[in-house]
Amino acid sequence: MRRAELKRNNRSPVTGHGSRASTTWPDDIYRVLVDQDIRQVTYVPDSGHARLIDLVRADRRMRAIPLTTEEEGVALAVGAWLGGERSILLMQSSGSGNCINMLGMVQECRVPLPMLITMRGEWGEFNPWQVPMSQATSPALTAMGVAVLSVEHAGEVGETVAAAVRLAFNTCRAVAVLISQRVIGAKQFK
Repeated sequence: MRRAELKRNNRSPVTGHGSRASTTWPDDIYRVLVDQDIRQVTYVPDSGHARLIDLVRADRRMRAIPLTTEEEGVALAVGAWLGGERSILLMQSSGSGNCINMLGMVQECRVPLPMLITMRGEWGEFNPWQVPMSQATSPALTAMGVAVLSVEHAGEVGETVAAAVRLAFNTCRAVAVLISQRVIGAKQFK
C-alpha cells in the first residue's frame, strides 16, 4: 500500500498496522477477562497495564488487587483457586524474576495461573537495567514449567490472552503472555 492509502485506511505508514489495534489491546484483554469469568486481577502498578487496570477497577464483577511485590500475586492466585475463583497476575518483565521460587508451588500443586507480562528491555529501551531480566524472562519462566506465549503485534493480544487463559484453566498450569515492548511502546526518559 502507498502512504496515502495507508493513512486513508487508518493504518500507520511506519508499521502498516491499524492504529485502532494499538490503542485497544487493553480493551481486548478486558473483554477476555470478562468472558473467562476472571474475578481477581492482581498487579504491581505498571504504565503498560494502566488502561487494563482502570477497566478492571471500574467493573464491580472484578477485584483489582495492588501488590507490593509480584510473588504475592502467585500466592493470591492459589488462594483464589482454592476459594473457587479465577484470577490473573499482571506484571512487568523486571518483576517476573521475583516469582520464580513461588512458581514451584504452582507447578507442584497444579494451580492455574495466567500471567500477563509487559516487556521492558527490548525495542527502544532507554534503561540498561531493564535488559538483563528482559533477556531472562522467557528462559526463567520456561525452566519453572510455565508455558510462555509471546505477542509482537497489538492485533494479536486479545486472541493470545484468550488462548493462554483457556490453557491455564483447562490444564491447571501457569501460562505467561509476554507482551512485546513494540506493543506497549517504548518508555521515554523524562
